[in-house]
Formats: sequence, structure tokens, C-alpha cells
Amino acid sequence: MKELAGRLTALDPDAGAAVQVIAYFDRLAESRAGLEALVRGAAVLAGVPARLVDTDRRVQVRVEPDGARRESDAPPDPAWPAAALTPDGAPALWLERPSAPSVVDAVILERAAGAVRLVLDRTRGRAPADDPALVETLLDATAPEAARLHAARRLGLDPALPARAVATPDGPPRVVPGRRGTEPPAGRAGVGPAVSVLDLPRSWAAARTALRFTAEGTAQDPGQRVVHADELGGTALLAGLVVPGAEPPPDVLALDAAAAATPWLLTTLHAVANTASLRAAATDINVHHSTLQDRLAHAEQLLGWPVRTPQGRFRLQLALTMRHLTRP
Repeated sequence: MKELAGRLTALDPDAGAAVQVIAYFDRLAESRAGLEALVRGAAVLAGVPARLVDTDRRVQVRVEPDGARRESDAPPDPAWPAAALTPDGAPALWLERPSAPSVVDAVILERAAGAVRLVLDRTRGRAPADDPALVETLLDATAPEAARLHAARRLGLDPALPARAVATPDGPPRVVPGRRGTEPPAGRAGVGPAVSVLDLPRSWAAARTALRFTAEGTAQDPGQRVVHADELGGTALLAGLVVPGAEPPPDVLALDAAAAATPWLLTTLHAVANTASLRAAATDINVHHSTLQDRLAHAEQLLGWPVRTPQGRFRLQLALTMRHLTRP
């Protein structure tokens, strides 16, 4: 193989490098190397960080090109070259290369992904489906500790690693690994803090609270579709003051009445409440600064309070937040 690689390199450097990559991963596979060694090989050969994320089997490994393992909370960039572990699966192995991938990158990903798949199938098998009864036990603070630990193991969770509870409007509860970057469910979702497995009932309660702060992300319900409980801070206290489905506060009624007559109002006010300046808000909704000023003047007449002063902007933020919290 070395002789072949040398001959190919003389004719085509990329072809020679590709043969060397194939030989390298073949040697790792023959020696039954583990996941970290395989990801490290991909990183060293590519000269950029490599990352493995298998959500089904709760596996996440990231290695720098110097061979050191360093995790990252940032999610993978869709522009990075990537490979799936199964023919129809989602990307699971990435090379963190911001520029266009090379031919050698493609070979590295293909051979590394194949070797990783063999290791996972040999050592971990497939993660069990999220049995609703097991998840319910795991999130029940009144369930015995032994029963919750048993449920965690059946779900493929390592009791020594943190996890988060996820709440959605209609679907069943979910439990995901504690590291950020796990793909959130489609639609609205509240994500609880990363806690120990036995503390997941607290994460579940926080996730349900965070869900109340979410929005559909539409013109009539602008806002974040996914909210993390540990980013709410003191704002979470509002959830205890506003009863879902109860009569909305006067400022929320004013918002709804104004929005019924003015289609652009909610997206405009949301931009004003959640950007650093009026110019940034105008850019966010793609209108001219003078147009935004005209809209805000009209909105202030409809609402009955200013939204361009610090006090008025704070009142607006509260009204928009309470509008979400009053939702049944």
C-alpha cells in the first residue's frame, strides 16, 4: 500500500493522499480502535477539528487537529463537510472546515464514518426507542430513585452524565443529552437545564415553564420557537404571576386590539423590543428607518403608551412576554 501511495502521489497528489487515508483507517479498524481514536485520526489528517454526534446513541466526541479532545456547545455548521453513519441518515461526522472541502476530506469522512459505524454497532448497538412509560418514570419526582435509575439505563442514558428535559405543546416529554447543540424538536419547545439524571424532574418543571415563553415565530406570534430555561433568569418568575387561559392584562388586550387592525404591528414591536436600536430593528424587519418611525408613531396611538422611551420599551417587552404566558 505504501508503494502504491508513493506511485500515485507522483502522478496525482490527491489520489496518493486518498490511498494513505484508506490505509490509515484500515489499520485503525484492524486494531479495533475506539471512537475517540477514529475522530482524532480524522482531525489530524484533515488539519481541522472533527466532531462526531450520534443523537440516537447519545455519543458526542470532538477532537482538535492537535489531537486534544475539546467539547463545544456550538452546534455543527451545516456548511461544514459531513458524512452520515447510515445511507439515509442525517450527518453525524463533521470536519469543521469553513472553506470548500477537498477530495481528501471526502475520503476521510467516508472511511472514518464507516469505521465509526462498526464500532458503534459493536459496542453500543441501537439506542432503545424513547418509551413514554420510562420517560414518565424518569421525570416523576415521586418515583423511587432505583426506578428512575433503571429507566435512565433502559433509555440509554449514562447516569454519570447530565441530561435535559424537553417540553413541547403536543408531543410527549423528551430527555436529551445535557450538552448544547442537540438538535431541538421541530416547532415550539421548552428546554430544561442540564442536570444529573436523578434531578431530571426539576429540569422537566423548568422545561414546561420555558415552553410558555415560546412563540410560533409567525407574523401573528413573533418570538423564539425554542426557549432554554437557564436563559430566562428572573424573567421566569413572570410565569408564576400570569395564569394560562385567564383574562389577559390590559396591556396584552391593547396589543391584541392593535394587532387586529394592523397586520405589521406585532412583528414591528417584537423587533423594537428585541434589538439593540431602532436602526437594528428596521434592518431586522427590512424597512427604512423613517418607515419604522412612522409605524411606531401609529403603534403608540393604538396602544396608548410610548414604545421609544426606555420605560415604554420595557413595558412593551413585558406586554409581549405576558401575551405568550396567557396562552391557554
